[in-house]
Amino acid sequence: MSVDSGRLDQLEKQLKYLQDRQAILDCIARNARGCDRHDVDMLASTYHDDGIDEHGAAFTMPGSEYPDWANAVHAQGSIQNLHNVTTHHCEIDGDLAHAESYVIGLFFNADGKTGRLLCGRYVDKLERRDGEWKIVLRRCTVEVGMTADAAFMNASYFRDMGFLKGLRNKNDVWYQRPLSLGDTPEGHRWDAASDDDQ
Repeated sequence: MSVDSGRLDQLEKQLKYLQDRQAILDCIARNARGCDRHDVDMLASTYHDDGIDEHGAAFTMPGSEYPDWANAVHAQGSIQNLHNVTTHHCEIDGDLAHAESYVIGLFFNADGKTGRLLCGRYVDKLERRDGEWKIVLRRCTVEVGMTADAAFMNASYFRDMGFLKGLRNKNDVWYQRPLSLGDTPEGHRWDAASDDDQ
């Protein structure tokens, strides 16, 4: 049976497009995960050496400086943080791509009583260099922000369940290989609430 070369070329182009889309989304997701785990190496791996990150006009910096800045800001303002990448759009032109990713940032504030929700977008220019997609320029928007009562986090009925909580280091359960129930580092669970916390 003969192979239609035109059809094969089309399939190869479609496959390449899907591979590029996934690699770009993986880069953006890795950035969000690096923020939540305070993983400097993971965060830095998402920017090219000449990459730039703009988190507001007052905080525009080389991508190589962003990990330390982000970790300090998140540690100062929150006990936990979680970045959720949702709607994602991407336009690819050869080795250049423009992506827009909606992000929902959730923060359990440092006071241990309140939380913040910030919604915005990561607007990224990415380039493929040496076969790898990374951010050249990131501009962040904030579209919605609000504060909330986080009393639930201190309630006995929640604390007594013993849920794992994310750690901001490589002791987090994500890094455990192989994953097992037998190894739970200290501080990796929400402790039982005291009577004063109810």
